[in-house]
Amino acid sequence: MANNKIVKQTFPVLEMSCAACAARVDKTLNKQPGVLSATVNYAAATATVEYDASLCSPEALKTAIQKAGYDLIVDIQPQEPEEAEHTHTEKLHHQKVRTIWAILLSLPIALIGMFFMDIPYANYIMWILSTPVVFWLGRDFYINAWKQLKHRSANMDTLVANSTGIAYLFSLFNLFYPEFWLERGVQPHVYFEAASVIIAFILLGRLLEARAKDNTSAAIKKLIGLQPKTVTLLTPDGKQQEVSIEQIHVHDTLLVKPGEKIAVDGMVCEGNSYVDESMLSGEPVPVYKEKGSHVFAGTINQKGSFQFKAEKVGSDTMLAHIIHMVQEAQGSKAPVQKLVDKIAGIFVPVILSIALLSFVLWLILAPENGFTHGLLAAVTVLIIACPCALGLATPTAIMVGIGKGAEQGILIKDAESLETAKRIDTIVLDKTGTITEGQPTVNHMVWWNNSEEIRNIFYSLEKLSEHPLANAVTHHLKGEFLPLTQFESLTGQGVKASFNNQYYLAGNEQLLKTQGIRISSEQKETAATFAHDAQTVIWFADEKQVLGIAAISDRIKETSREAISLLQQQGIDVVMLTGDNPSTAQAIARQAGINHYQAEVLPQQKAAYIKSLQQKGKCVAMVGDGINDSAALAQADLSIAMGKGSDIAMDVAKITLISSDLTKIPEAIRLSALTVRTIRQNLFWAFIYNLIGVPVAAGILFPINGFLLNPMLAGAAMAMSSVSVVTNSLRLRNKPLRKEKVRTK
Repeated sequence: MANNKIVKQTFPVLEMSCAACAARVDKTLNKQPGVLSATVNYAAATATVEYDASLCSPEALKTAIQKAGYDLIVDIQPQEPEEAEHTHTEKLHHQKVRTIWAILLSLPIALIGMFFMDIPYANYIMWILSTPVVFWLGRDFYINAWKQLKHRSANMDTLVANSTGIAYLFSLFNLFYPEFWLERGVQPHVYFEAASVIIAFILLGRLLEARAKDNTSAAIKKLIGLQPKTVTLLTPDGKQQEVSIEQIHVHDTLLVKPGEKIAVDGMVCEGNSYVDESMLSGEPVPVYKEKGSHVFAGTINQKGSFQFKAEKVGSDTMLAHIIHMVQEAQGSKAPVQKLVDKIAGIFVPVILSIALLSFVLWLILAPENGFTHGLLAAVTVLIIACPCALGLATPTAIMVGIGKGAEQGILIKDAESLETAKRIDTIVLDKTGTITEGQPTVNHMVWWNNSEEIRNIFYSLEKLSEHPLANAVTHHLKGEFLPLTQFESLTGQGVKASFNNQYYLAGNEQLLKTQGIRISSEQKETAATFAHDAQTVIWFADEKQVLGIAAISDRIKETSREAISLLQQQGIDVVMLTGDNPSTAQAIARQAGINHYQAEVLPQQKAAYIKSLQQKGKCVAMVGDGINDSAALAQADLSIAMGKGSDIAMDVAKITLISSDLTKIPEAIRLSALTVRTIRQNLFWAFIYNLIGVPVAAGILFPINGFLLNPMLAGAAMAMSSVSVVTNSLRLRNKPLRKEKVRTK
């Protein structure tokens, strides 16, 4: 009974500004009575909590999070994902506007501060321009810093608020009371430009970060969009009634018209049709449905109409399960940006302590001018230690990497997978649309009677057929349509029609057997050869004999074997997973040079297979193109989607290959490795100035040579760290993706 009380829910979290905030929310949730586990995803701004409903409730979790300075949304309505997406878009727009204004106002302040200090009222102009930048555009830094202070914590906002706030207030004091310093023989300076430029830089960095991790909910939104909002319900008296999806219950009878999406899982009770189930199986050939066949939510009906009884609705459908798997797999990932905030968690209190310590030591060790020098030293430490370069380290590298990747046909969505890219040792490939082209085509056409009229009869038969493989035949033959009569579709076998008082057949071998048509040993051997190569055979015959056969398959892309061979040379294990039958899978694997494969794999099994590899210590990359791959893509350490595949696969994946060329995978891994290396170099440059500059700013050189760093120079050093970071990121543009090895042992 206790197990029935275990609940797992995902809640949106508000007010998180950095990964340190996510860590605090995570810690708070895991400390609550009854909570078995809690995982906070900063990128998606959600918390997934597994708890005992008899000991805990969403309201209790909300209260605990509010006490920690954040908020939890527990009343989740059906329309909320759309509202949340709209809210996120608005927030990003406001962030962009604030950043632009901060840059526009800071630019004249910086120019005056560096080149035009002697113009009349220069200090007052800078004061007037900097005030809205610091207290209006940068207000969130102070609000968040205050919240952290109330909870006895500190983050990046704390350091930004302290450095800019003190620089602003110190400048304001010097502007109105310059005589205080003049009487002590010190020239008063103002640092409004430092405060303003710091705010502008940090806002720009956060905007770039927000863009880099944007659209995290797009994949879920599109998966939900696969389910229609309304459906045709058949009432007990046989009338049709259009109702919303929420009104459907188990055992209701629903009508599906041609071209409509199937709303819920169920079983066909009347009629027949072909249904496109590529969103589940990934295979391009629609599946024939008749009485007793199962249908699934999100799949698309083709030409026929049928009725079915609802068996699973709401969260019980297979589509809902796929959505849930994607959400869980996405929520289990941590963004690369977390590294910066982890460092900042230690960095911030250390810098604040150094600033305070330097002020105190100056008071003690230099009684005469200790206050003056101590205050200058404290302000200088806070200014030089301002983490604007930290805010730019990740997004600038990502932007340059994304730009370079786009030039090479590789789209990188964000930085989440970059750290793992160079550790990839196993790549899992979907078959259809990834290794193969994803379109059934006629590879071979063998004739035992090849007159033009016979070809046109075959063309006309398949033109009238609703079977999806018929399109491949008609596209190949491109014949002239003839007026056939007595056309008949034979379920599960093929089609039959008359021309000039003679019947002609097109379909599988079973159709010929039922019609009593003899197949010669030569014809059987020919068909068997094609079947061995994973090709589907369509037989064409008249009333007495076989006239020809068409061998249809989904061809392997020209570059697939080359790409797989290259990956194997780099020491990467390549595995193929497919929903296709074993004979087809074996043939494709043999042609592509793949040693490991699994056939008849369902979507949830793909994700489970990847998880099993991860549990063995493997670092797994998944490459796919269908909706059926979305859960596996989300589960993988590195997810790669083919650009010609489904939008959902592309949204879930962190890397998309525009050309669907598998040879781009080694380039993508190389680019990812270069980008994450650049990020780490940027973090080094961002901190090296602090490691050198902070002790100097505190006055460590003063006893040796009398040197005390001016806050203006500290601001310049801070700016230099940002320039170094951006310049290093731009170097990515000239890095080759193919000249060097992708990986080294």
